[in-house]
Amino acid sequence: MRPQQHSDQQVIGFNWQVLKVIWPYLLEFKMRIFFALLCLILTKVASVYLPFILKDVVDVLDTNKDNRIILAPFGLVAAYGVARFATVIFAEVRDTLFGRVTERAIRRIGLKVFRHLHQLDLDFHLNRQTGGLSRDIDRGNSGVNFLMRFMVFNIVPTLLEIIMVITILFVNYGFWFAFITLISIVSYVGYSFYATELRTKYVRAANKADSSSNTRAIDSLLNYETVKYFNNEEFEAKAYDNNLADWEKAKVKNRLSLFALNGGQALIISLSMSAMLALSVYQVSRGMMTLGDFVLINAFMMQLFIPLNFLGFVYREIKGSLANIENMFSILKKTPKVADLANAKPLNLIKGEVEFDQVNFAYNKKRSIIKGLSFSIKAGQKVAVVGDSGSGKSTLVKLLFRFYDVNSGQIRIDGQAINAVTQHSLRQHIGIVPQDTVLFNDTLFANVQYGNPSATSSEVLKAIELAHLNDFVASLPDGLETTVGERGLKLSGGEKQRVAIARTILKNPAILVFDEATSSLDSHSEQAILSAIKDVSAHKTSLVIAHRLSTVIDADNILVMQSGEIIEQGNHKTLLAQQGYYSTMWQLQQSQS
Repeated sequence: MRPQQHSDQQVIGFNWQVLKVIWPYLLEFKMRIFFALLCLILTKVASVYLPFILKDVVDVLDTNKDNRIILAPFGLVAAYGVARFATVIFAEVRDTLFGRVTERAIRRIGLKVFRHLHQLDLDFHLNRQTGGLSRDIDRGNSGVNFLMRFMVFNIVPTLLEIIMVITILFVNYGFWFAFITLISIVSYVGYSFYATELRTKYVRAANKADSSSNTRAIDSLLNYETVKYFNNEEFEAKAYDNNLADWEKAKVKNRLSLFALNGGQALIISLSMSAMLALSVYQVSRGMMTLGDFVLINAFMMQLFIPLNFLGFVYREIKGSLANIENMFSILKKTPKVADLANAKPLNLIKGEVEFDQVNFAYNKKRSIIKGLSFSIKAGQKVAVVGDSGSGKSTLVKLLFRFYDVNSGQIRIDGQAINAVTQHSLRQHIGIVPQDTVLFNDTLFANVQYGNPSATSSEVLKAIELAHLNDFVASLPDGLETTVGERGLKLSGGEKQRVAIARTILKNPAILVFDEATSSLDSHSEQAILSAIKDVSAHKTSLVIAHRLSTVIDADNILVMQSGEIIEQGNHKTLLAQQGYYSTMWQLQQSQS
């Protein structure tokens, strides 16, 4: 999934959506947040009080030139040290209290995104780009962390300090000091907001290039063997470098815009400080202010512009964070095309009878895949589906698992339409051995146990035995603790399929689906697996998708499909006797064996 450009209106609207999503996580720890905010206020009160202590120190020293009073300056210095320490310790307590809130929020949001990804339909996952999606989520979590911490504990306290300082200057020193401070802050904040808005497009461009390069890199590494087969290392490197070049250009523009932003901010700060100090010097020279007042105003301005300068940085980073998490939160806005009905109930499995009734289906409107298909599988029956590639055999499996909803017609299990029951309960009662078995990068034992995570070791070992994996496991130096590699690449196709069979045996469902389950096995292994499948599927409803007709000769009913329709059906002997399409396929395969 690549990041997409958004209009300013979309960004503004989405930012509020982000804050709306984050807010409930802040409220989960109300007391922690209350005490953290209390520490925040105490920190700012202590911080604002520091310049007053400096003023008193200078005024005491100025009026005590002959050192008649000794203890007062040292007492004020001690008070300054206590106030300085208080600002630090209150800030540390504040961050410690709020840290738990932030970490829990990131955990909850991360889990929410993860769950949502698993709820999205197969079509989304077939079209996703794993590398870019992974990077979007990673940046999004970092953005949430930054947004929660700095928005609450940098923007809010800075605004609080600004209000306090302007009020103090107005009350103690008159209109012009407060006015210059206010104009300086408004100018600084206005320029920062304007320049940052202009920079956001460069942040997004850099993110898009970053996700594209990451997607390309992961896709290339996942297809490592294909790259080697075709000697395309240099081709992949050039493609990756082209993506990195786009990233480099975006980062250069990003840096130049940052230079303009920082330069403008520095100019506003310099002019503001000069104006305030000039006014202070004038009033000191006229005897309207003391040296302590001059020091106080100077300290206030320095103390104010440090967080203000940081506020500019925080605002830039918040805008960047919002741009970063747009893509992660856009995932949450996606709705699955296949969803449970509001009144969906769990599947009530009675016998395990399966029925396809006038089913029509197409992945897109231009090409129909399944056309008016009707057949049934009685409880305990084994029904096989054979036919040419592209005839719609494997699509039946996707429809039965409800990875897609049919366009018309119905699929029923024990008389219950599968679109009227929950997807979880539906898939709970169906086991599959797929044509392309993908394993987790974990141990052999863990991959088999995945069929039933609560299964005991003895149950796992029994499933391994029934799948005829014992000899293979015995040949491995680490046995069941052998790591199978990413996507199971350390195992052969046949070994992976036997692991998949063991996994399905362990699940022990009422309905079994075998999608070309022996396509990667040699003749000897195939016969052993067929024997195991026969034992496991005894008294269970079975749907077998097959290319090799020799693997389904014992089926109760064989459906011959062509272009999404059933053109013949019957058992093996009946179909041979018809001298039709099945018979021709049989003779052709026998002559090739």
